[in-house]
Amino acid sequence: MSSAFTKEQEDDNPREDLPDRPVSPHRNLVTPEGLQQIDDALTRLHGEIERATAADDNHALALAQRDLRYWIARRASAEVVRPIADHSAVRFGHKVVVELEGGERRVFRLVGEDEADPSKGLIPYVAPLAQALMGKSVGDKAEVVHHSARIVEIG
Repeated sequence: MSSAFTKEQEDDNPREDLPDRPVSPHRNLVTPEGLQQIDDALTRLHGEIERATAADDNHALALAQRDLRYWIARRASAEVVRPIADHSAVRFGHKVVVELEGGERRVFRLVGEDEADPSKGLIPYVAPLAQALMGKSVGDKAEVVHHSARIVEIG
């Protein structure tokens, strides 16, 4: 094999150069809870780096360092948006209850990208579903989960 395809190393520990996690091009809006999640991730990752360093685990160290770089960038760009008390229209941070055509109700909360968890109804504000709800009022219709849905509550 040509030496152009090998990586010279001075010790026996393999190094891992992991690519950075992609950062969204959108504004990094976060709820107060989302900011706390970022801070918790930073604390956890500092601990993981200490443990990986102590264990001489280069793979775990590389993963933790990559994630730490991501969360440091996200913390630096975070824009905390407190939910607006005026619930006359759907806005970032609001909880929205919609009723589908068959009467089934679904609850969504519009949050930052990193705090999104669709299984818990936490939808990133940049998602098409969130965009369909944003600015609408109680009684308005929106396209939700491929169905027309009526907004019945904003909280």
